[in-house]
Amino acid sequence: MGEPHGIGIVGLGVISAQYLATLGDHPGVRIVAVADLDAARARAVADTIHGCRALSVDELVQDPDVQTVLNLTIPAAHAEIALAALDHGRNVFGEKPLAPTLPVAREIIAASSASAWAGCAPDTVLGTGIQTARAAVDAGEIGRPVSAVATWVSPGHEAWHPNPDFYYREGGGPLLDMGPYYLTSLFHLLGPVTRVSGASARPRSVRTIASGPRAGEEIPVEVDTHVTGVLEHVGGAISTVTFSFDAAHTDAAPIEVHGETGTLSVPDPNHFTGEVRLRRPGDEEWRPVPTSAGYENGGRGIGLLDFVSGGSRSDASIALHVLEIMTSLLESARTGRRIELTTTAERPPLVPLIAERDWRMR
Repeated sequence: MGEPHGIGIVGLGVISAQYLATLGDHPGVRIVAVADLDAARARAVADTIHGCRALSVDELVQDPDVQTVLNLTIPAAHAEIALAALDHGRNVFGEKPLAPTLPVAREIIAASSASAWAGCAPDTVLGTGIQTARAAVDAGEIGRPVSAVATWVSPGHEAWHPNPDFYYREGGGPLLDMGPYYLTSLFHLLGPVTRVSGASARPRSVRTIASGPRAGEEIPVEVDTHVTGVLEHVGGAISTVTFSFDAAHTDAAPIEVHGETGTLSVPDPNHFTGEVRLRRPGDEEWRPVPTSAGYENGGRGIGLLDFVSGGSRSDASIALHVLEIMTSLLESARTGRRIELTTTAERPPLVPLIAERDWRMR
């Protein structure tokens, strides 16, 4: 197997625990260093990992034991950390979105090279839910895909997150926060997008934190919190999407894909697993599609494992394309124009069905 791949983690907030659960005891990687704005938090995490050191960000991106930087900072800092890592010859794998704006994201792509490359979440799309749905589409189970509908709504993350400010600043909002899960899934299912049309709204100018030590504190809203859009895929299919921090609940399927001879109900793309269901004309009910592809019982960090092994399924070019879809939806909402996209990405290979015991030991 060779020496484990050295990982340095920057940003030790809520999401880091899920990555540590996947990567902490994996034989293919070794977490050699961690960094956080809160130095005490970094030391506390380092103390739980054998051989791990708490460093500053500058020290971490230059450390010779770090081969890949796992960038778990808030969206506004994604680009700064990614560019620093690439500048020092380190690969970087980051949480979504790739960057808060498209020009900065292009800088990350331009800074990548054969010796230091960039990857990006979400990796939930590599789980059995989305990959089984993709396998069904590719196998012609619904005939030629015609359309898709994707819906994600909630009353807002301030209801549960103790420090939700960044969700309501540039780089946040329901589209840039949750959109990558759904739009990356639609990319895997239906391919790249050629043009988009969007509409958006910002019903409230402030939000009230509901939990934690700041409960009752009001925070400003600087981004649109309800976004809808139409995506035109290169193969001719049309997707309709809705992302909102202004709705209480929905009973709609997270994603439905409609074809000429059937419809797929696709599970929540924020999770790695879930039942894929198929219904054809004349069927009296939905029927489950047997699991046929994806990382079984995957966890956050699967994409990084695929990435450091040379896989292309989490390549930053996909995240760049998804970011342009999102920023173009917002531009279309502002201007009332239909926007032609300038980026594209290659649809990566389907993930074969990989048992949990196997990917945990690779």
